[in-house]
Amino acid sequence: MRVPALLLSTILSGVVSTLSYPQIFIDGPQIPPNFNVDIETGKQLRPQLIAQSMAPTGRYSVGRVVFERLVEQVPRSDSTKFAWELRIIDGDQLNAYSSPEGTIYVDTSLAQLVDQSAGLWAAILSHEVSHVVRRDWARRYLYQQSLERGSAQTIVLGDPGFPSGSWSDSGKVSENLGQLCRQLELNADRDSLRRMALAGYHPYFVPALHHLLHVKGSGAAPRSFYAMHPCWEERDRELIRAYVSASIEFEHRWPEWYASPGGNPPTVVFAAMPTIKKTSSKEWQIQMVMRCENLAGAVEVVLQAGSRSGNPGRPEHLLGSAPSDFELREVTGCTSPLTTITFTLPAPFAGSKPGTHRAEVSVFDGWGAVLASLEIPRLPD
Repeated sequence: MRVPALLLSTILSGVVSTLSYPQIFIDGPQIPPNFNVDIETGKQLRPQLIAQSMAPTGRYSVGRVVFERLVEQVPRSDSTKFAWELRIIDGDQLNAYSSPEGTIYVDTSLAQLVDQSAGLWAAILSHEVSHVVRRDWARRYLYQQSLERGSAQTIVLGDPGFPSGSWSDSGKVSENLGQLCRQLELNADRDSLRRMALAGYHPYFVPALHHLLHVKGSGAAPRSFYAMHPCWEERDRELIRAYVSASIEFEHRWPEWYASPGGNPPTVVFAAMPTIKKTSSKEWQIQMVMRCENLAGAVEVVLQAGSRSGNPGRPEHLLGSAPSDFELREVTGCTSPLTTITFTLPAPFAGSKPGTHRAEVSVFDGWGAVLASLEIPRLPD
């Protein structure tokens, strides 16, 4: 059952106007004093959602401990009282979401993916805590209400803030609402980074989680002006300064990283989209620029290329389970601020049709885990 869609349809139903477009502020519409539609709706739906979920005990106890530490960082407010609780809900969408009154739900597939990593749990939960504290449900609701004047055209929304969400609409209105929702997601990310630093979890667990979900195929939908969730590449680009600022805050408070509640920060690879050019009638040159953080040792950069009939596939296929026409590997310590990896590839592959060539570049740590993966959808003919 897609519970988030039910919650959204209850809070954010309505008709929108295509005649005028209110200004989108960086934090969305201001929430009036005594406005509580979002929180009251969350309270009404809470019994149903609680009945469909379970407490984070046993293998999920790490999540409960992390959640409690993060909630301790939330400033107390006399005007808004949140009923903080973490719940585990059955699901296979690598998904997490929050209810306006303060309950956060993590589906079992995502909980099992992060397993016992307190830092990855913090990356998930701090983002959802930020949505609740910022009252982003109310901001979405108020913005949509401001669009309801003067038209009978309908906007249909899926799950807000979830990689699996989908929605369709009428033109410019949906583009504006999509822009607002993407901005709210990035703002929640920024808030969550400092919250993690204060609670003792290195902020680089956030990009580590993003990259892990990207590798697993979560949120891999094509970019769109109407998308409600920014793609992982956009998050890296928009949050790079916030990562650095929050890391400084963490290091000031936790000079001995290993002794922090989240332990040592993860290895993170920020990789730019590879560039490709044909250097001769028989060769292509593919370059990838990357930056490594918290790397101890070396990483291996792997290029697999072939035709679509010999699709290298997603990164898990790079471990040898899928055929490819060509493969190159390079090991690097990634010690420079920006490290450039260059591959030279023969062209074209015998027997392949024009326009079907493709390549994928992935970065592995010393234990074989994928740190980054970028697909070049089409090689030159």
